[in-house]
Amino acid sequence: MATSDVIQIDDEWYVLASSSRADDRSRVLKHGETFAVFDRYGDIQHVGIGEQGIYHEGTRYLSTFEMSVNDHRLLLLNSTAKQDNTLLTVDMTTPDLYKDGKLIICKGILHIFRFKLLWDGVNYENTRILNYGEQPIAISLAYHVDADFKDIFEVRGTHRKKRGKVLPHVFSDKEVLLGYNGLDGVNRRTRIRFSESPEKFENSAVHFTLTLLPKEEKKLYVTIACERDGAPPADVNYRRALSKSQEAVVSTSKHIGNVFSSNEQFNDWINRSAADLRMLTTQTPKGAYPYAGVPWFATPFGRDGIITALQYLWLDPSLARGVLSFLATHQSDKLEPASDAEPGKILHETRLGEMAELGEVPFKLYYGSADSTPLFIMLAGAYYDRSADHAFIKSIWPNIKRALSWVDKYGDCDGDGFVEYSRHSKNGLLQQGWKDSNDSIFHQDGRPAEAPIALCEVQGYVYEAKLQAAKLACLIGDQKFSDQLLGEAKQLKERFNQVFWCNDISNFAIALDGKKRSCCVPSSNVGHVLYTGIANECYAPHVAKALLSSESFNGWGIRTIPDSVVRYNPMSYHNGSIWPHDNSIAAMGLSRYGFKDEAMKILTVLFDASISVDQHRLPELFCGFKRFPGQGPTLYPVACSPQAWASGSVFQLLQACLGLSFSAENPQIRFDHPQLPDYIDTLEVKNLRFENAEIDLVIYRHTNDVGINVLRKKGDINIAVVV
Repeated sequence: MATSDVIQIDDEWYVLASSSRADDRSRVLKHGETFAVFDRYGDIQHVGIGEQGIYHEGTRYLSTFEMSVNDHRLLLLNSTAKQDNTLLTVDMTTPDLYKDGKLIICKGILHIFRFKLLWDGVNYENTRILNYGEQPIAISLAYHVDADFKDIFEVRGTHRKKRGKVLPHVFSDKEVLLGYNGLDGVNRRTRIRFSESPEKFENSAVHFTLTLLPKEEKKLYVTIACERDGAPPADVNYRRALSKSQEAVVSTSKHIGNVFSSNEQFNDWINRSAADLRMLTTQTPKGAYPYAGVPWFATPFGRDGIITALQYLWLDPSLARGVLSFLATHQSDKLEPASDAEPGKILHETRLGEMAELGEVPFKLYYGSADSTPLFIMLAGAYYDRSADHAFIKSIWPNIKRALSWVDKYGDCDGDGFVEYSRHSKNGLLQQGWKDSNDSIFHQDGRPAEAPIALCEVQGYVYEAKLQAAKLACLIGDQKFSDQLLGEAKQLKERFNQVFWCNDISNFAIALDGKKRSCCVPSSNVGHVLYTGIANECYAPHVAKALLSSESFNGWGIRTIPDSVVRYNPMSYHNGSIWPHDNSIAAMGLSRYGFKDEAMKILTVLFDASISVDQHRLPELFCGFKRFPGQGPTLYPVACSPQAWASGSVFQLLQACLGLSFSAENPQIRFDHPQLPDYIDTLEVKNLRFENAEIDLVIYRHTNDVGINVLRKKGDINIAVVV
């Protein structure tokens, strides 16, 4: 994933995992650089790992927001995020309420409805209270509020030797102002405004006294605005924000293909995943970018953004364009060990917030990733196939060439033909592949691999990157460079299969260590090797068998490492867990080598997992315990949810089963031996766009194959089916 859970900064864990999230059914809203994590009541409490809050630009602007009636917490009836993730609605009632030992309000008499919207740095709340009783009722409604203005890294457990100044609360007629003067010179303010004047302010609580006649309804509006010096004041018009939110959903959906199946539960998974991707995607000055995940990774990550864009590319190529544009803009042009930056290297992550600004963490612009750079080139080639956007490819061609130069000069630091990594920043990531926990790369006996480390999947990415770059070089008109890249790719494939194959495990090594010794450990990384096509055909059956073996495949997916490996721990971050994105990439690799049944098996078990988890939302990862009848997957305690590449997995899994690809030259949509699982009779794909063409398709499952009918076609696009 993006950032390790065991990297230490100032003797503290980079991601603290000392306690579980108190409730796996948290409710999340996000827009732009702002996100909110509530409990199911719509409250913000200090519970579990304490991640609840409203965050803006890497800082928590609200750390407490609790509603009570007559000093009692309400009873939860229902808590639902709207299918498109724009709104959170919570239905509640009161318990039996007593005064001086006398029952004054029976439970179930009052209905309290909370409606939450997050837009442009402001959280809007509409609270509606209705008396269903036959007598007038007087209640005391209170909101307990506070803000600690912690940096996201502090929330995650990093201790700071010094902080800025949290200011005293300022109460006025209908408003509470919370403030913090940061060490970075930025003054941050949380402005809470109520539609009615409260009766009193007391001990960080705002109190209202309400009297409701029988069947009477009263409303109270609250706005919570995140403000900082130099930023324009927030627009806190609720109806205008609601309208903009709804318009944005409609506008975005117009240009994205959508999928609908004959299985309603499968549709729940698809719809939630698409909505989560839309929510996580932020409009940057360079285009749309899928932020990695809430709460810990709500920021641009290079690897995560690229893989998410690849997963969703067949439905929405504009996301890939936004990712490419953003990363090209932030491509390193200098050698800076403190941030693991090298000329031509593609970003690992970028952070806003006080600690990043002050350099207390090295992630303001951080480049500690061995794979973001070749993945960037891969995405550029795949984007062209999907879009035929020659002008854009031409505009980023200098960035692609600089990325290729990094691969050859800095990536292959010892000139052996393989891309390796080692950490240069003292506080950066020790492991710089997608499995970036400190203990994730090791030898058969469990000994840690010494840097510089060459990962098997990174060589595959480089191989595919050179093939894609060769195609683009030809497009640009540089045939000589294209031929050179093709030769380099061929040579890399030959050498990779010679060096990385381990006969004693009938699989590829996870890595080579700094002394060029093979780390002969079976792993899910080899699914990525198949995905890129670097594996020789003769090895593919062995890899497929290993991935789907009982040691590796636990009934919910492919484990990161099998349970037979010495470092296996089903509760670890990278040594035995299940990652949906990792599985979807493996499914693409299996499909590429003709193992469609195995790809559909992965689709099926992750579909089963989506039925078991709250809101049909697959988390970043879950534990690797064996599947038992009647039990869902065991959740990982600090997993992000929603998480971009977990959300993108369903779309890549469908692509794998359908053998779906695009050609810019024809133009053509190709289905290579398409299949559907037995619980999907039909699959409709609508609003699929290719340049100026549009097409709607329906795919029917038959006994031995599938049929594809064109429902609507506009413009120049052909359909090819290989059976």
